[in-house]
Amino acid sequence: MINQSEISSKSEWNAIVKDLPGISILQTWEWGAVKSKYGWRPEHYIWRDQSGDVAAAALILIKEISVHVLKKSIRTIYIPQGPLLDWSNTPLRGKVLDDIRKFARGMGASLIKVDPEIIYGMGERIDNTDKKFLLAQEIVNELEKNGWLYSAQQIQFKNTAWIRLEKSEDELLAAMKQKTRYNIRLAGRKGVFIREGRIDDLERLYQMYLETSIRDGFIIRPKKYYFDVWSKFIKAKMAVPLIAEVENEMVAGLLLFHFGNRSWYLYGMSTDKHREKMPNYLLQWEAIRKSKKFGCSIYDLWGAPDKFEKKDRMWGVYRFKQGLACKVVQRIGAYDYPLNKITYKIINKLIPRFLSITRKIRKVQQLQELE
Repeated sequence: MINQSEISSKSEWNAIVKDLPGISILQTWEWGAVKSKYGWRPEHYIWRDQSGDVAAAALILIKEISVHVLKKSIRTIYIPQGPLLDWSNTPLRGKVLDDIRKFARGMGASLIKVDPEIIYGMGERIDNTDKKFLLAQEIVNELEKNGWLYSAQQIQFKNTAWIRLEKSEDELLAAMKQKTRYNIRLAGRKGVFIREGRIDDLERLYQMYLETSIRDGFIIRPKKYYFDVWSKFIKAKMAVPLIAEVENEMVAGLLLFHFGNRSWYLYGMSTDKHREKMPNYLLQWEAIRKSKKFGCSIYDLWGAPDKFEKKDRMWGVYRFKQGLACKVVQRIGAYDYPLNKITYKIINKLIPRFLSITRKIRKVQQLQELE
C-alpha cells in the first residue's frame, strides 16, 4: 500500500524533493510561493511506501481561468517538471497518476498537465534499443492508453542539455570545443571580470534581459515577475546572479539556480557593448565552477532544440551550448489529461489565439520599457 499525504512545511518539503529522481527547481516550495502571486494555488503532496519512506512527490499548481466564450471559469492543474518518482516502478507510477486524477476530479478541474523527467535518450540521435528509450516508450504507451494526450502547449522545454560536473575543472575545460576554450581565456585577457550580484543589481539585470529579448526576438514577462522569482530564490540562497563587467560596466549576466545535486541556467542577459570580448563564455565557465562548489553533479543549460536542424528556434543558442561540451537530454515532454473533453478542445483552440494577442501587447510594452 502506498499512502498519500500533504506537506505544509517548507523545510520538510524541500528536504524531501531534493533527494527524489528528476529533481527540479520548479518543484521547490519557493517556486510554488512565487506562482501563488500570479493566480496559482500550490498544494504539496507526497506518497510513502510500506516502510514509511517517501517514494514520490508533486507540487501541484491549481488555477482558475475565466473563459468568456464558455461564460464560466475553468480550473486547471499543472505539475511543473513533475511528479517526482522512479518512473520504472510500475505500481508506483500507476498509483501516483491515479491519485492525481482523483484529486483533479475532486477539485472540479477540467485539465491536468504534467511534464516529468522521463528521458528517451541522451544525445541528438536516440537509440531505440536503449533501456531509457524502451522504458520511456512503455510509459508513453501506458499514458496514452489511459487517456493522456501529448500536449499542444509545452510550457517548459521538451529537451535540454546537461554538463556533468564530476570531472575536474581542467578536464571540463579540455572537453570543450577549442574555440570555446579560446573565448573563455580571451575574455579574461580582455579585462572581463565576473562577480556575484546582489538584490540591488536586479534592476540593471532586468534592463539587460529586456534588451536581450528585443534583440533576439523573444517575449518576456513584466519586470515584477522576474523580481519576484529572482529575489525569492536569492534570499533563499538557491540562486546567485553572476555578472560580467568591463571597466566596472555591467555587460552581461545570468541567474544560476541550484538545489540538491543540480544547478540551472534559467535566465541569461547581455548588452551589445564589448561583445567582442566574449563575456558570455567567461560567465558560463564561472557558472560551471560555482555549480561544482555548490556540490552539484549536473548543470542544466535549460533548453535544446525539439528537432536538431538549423531552422529550429533553439539552434543558435544550442550551438553556443555545444561548445561547452554539454550532452543533449531528450524527454517525452508535457502530457495533458482532459477531464472535460469538450472544454479541453475549446481551450486548445483558444490558447494559441490568446497567446498571440498577449505577445503582441507585450512586445509593444517591452519597446516602451526600453525607451
